[in-house]
Amino acid sequence: MGMNVDTAELTRQFTQVYRNLKLFPLFKSEEIEAFRVPYGQAALGNLRREVSYSPDNGKLIFTGHRGCGKSTLLGQFAQQMREQQNLFVVGFSIADMVEMSDVNHVNILYAVALRLLEKAAEANVPISAETKADLLGWFTKTKSTIYNQQIQEQLSIGANLFNFFTGKLQTEKAFREEIKETYQNSVSDLANQIDRIATAVQIATKQEVLVVIDDLDKLDLPLVRAIFQDNINSLYLPNIRIVFTIPIAVIRETKLMDSIKTRSKVIQLPVTKFFHRVDAHEPDAKPIEENIEMLETVLKRRIPAELIEPAAMRKLVLLSGGVLREMVRLGQECCRECLLVLDMEPEQATGKIDGEILERAARNLRIEFARPLGMKLLEVLKQTYQNFDPEDANSEDFLELLHGLYVLEYENAELWYDLHPLVQDLMRRKGLI
Repeated sequence: MGMNVDTAELTRQFTQVYRNLKLFPLFKSEEIEAFRVPYGQAALGNLRREVSYSPDNGKLIFTGHRGCGKSTLLGQFAQQMREQQNLFVVGFSIADMVEMSDVNHVNILYAVALRLLEKAAEANVPISAETKADLLGWFTKTKSTIYNQQIQEQLSIGANLFNFFTGKLQTEKAFREEIKETYQNSVSDLANQIDRIATAVQIATKQEVLVVIDDLDKLDLPLVRAIFQDNINSLYLPNIRIVFTIPIAVIRETKLMDSIKTRSKVIQLPVTKFFHRVDAHEPDAKPIEENIEMLETVLKRRIPAELIEPAAMRKLVLLSGGVLREMVRLGQECCRECLLVLDMEPEQATGKIDGEILERAARNLRIEFARPLGMKLLEVLKQTYQNFDPEDANSEDFLELLHGLYVLEYENAELWYDLHPLVQDLMRRKGLI
């Protein structure tokens, strides 16, 4: 039953909450101050230690489920490395540099060189004019006369070449093909240019270079295999420290992980678990309260108490399965439902996220999960739920379900798997579990 509410004010408030929830990952100082809570500190400590222990050309792999908080943690990690270890840190998302469906080892290295030179320019690193001109000349080298003319025109009018190249990498497949054709048979030249820039930075600043490449974990698995299995030697050529992100599904592939582990340390950010394995499917199981409270704190920083019922907040957290992004996604869906009621049925509005609103939001996300599923995948989900383990952890079907957050990986004394709570609900409604 509804109540008399100020629809205009509530619309403004829920719109603001939606925007607050959208602020992931946290990079800006004002966002960090307003919204950050202690999360993933063990993984953060492991990253710091491994960088400190690694040689100056060491490579690290950071993994975890999509949306579990890696990007925010990497932002915190980069800040700490600058302030505590006095490193020259260049962090960027590959999604901001290259069209995600066309990422390869060549344009990753090209993006590293581009971002490193751009960061050096932003920091007013005193690179000699001759070296800088030489480096810019190298960036403008392509096989295509048309692209060479475009680049020279941009140079002549004093355009920002970093923005020019990034725009081309993001929007023009032909340019990405041009870069690949130009450098795929001379990847060592790409690595040498990265080393030249890094050396100039180190001489000028007395700081060693650390590059952090985020969002590689959001690539489709075939692309990740091509990059880290078929071309890992080329990718690891630069003599600088680099942190790469990869999808959690990759660390289930023995052959690929053997290739990675011989060359780099792997650090994982685990999902926050709400239950121990022995209790996970018990109807009256008692959750791990401190973990619920930690994620509730994330929500409380973004949703005013008067806009959500305590029981709805607790259930929202539990429905996330411990994945930050899923909690945020569900919270945003709740805001959409509240705004819809305020717009279409204001007389029914309660003015807060309650059990009914949460159920509507959960239904919407359940439908999203249901769309790609066929009987084959449903059977894999059923086996995983019943055994806390798949029949074949290396099967393509299981890896895709893990990559898509249908299945979540947890750690206690042992490794185990469970279904996303919304997927569990979906399976129950189908009578499969």
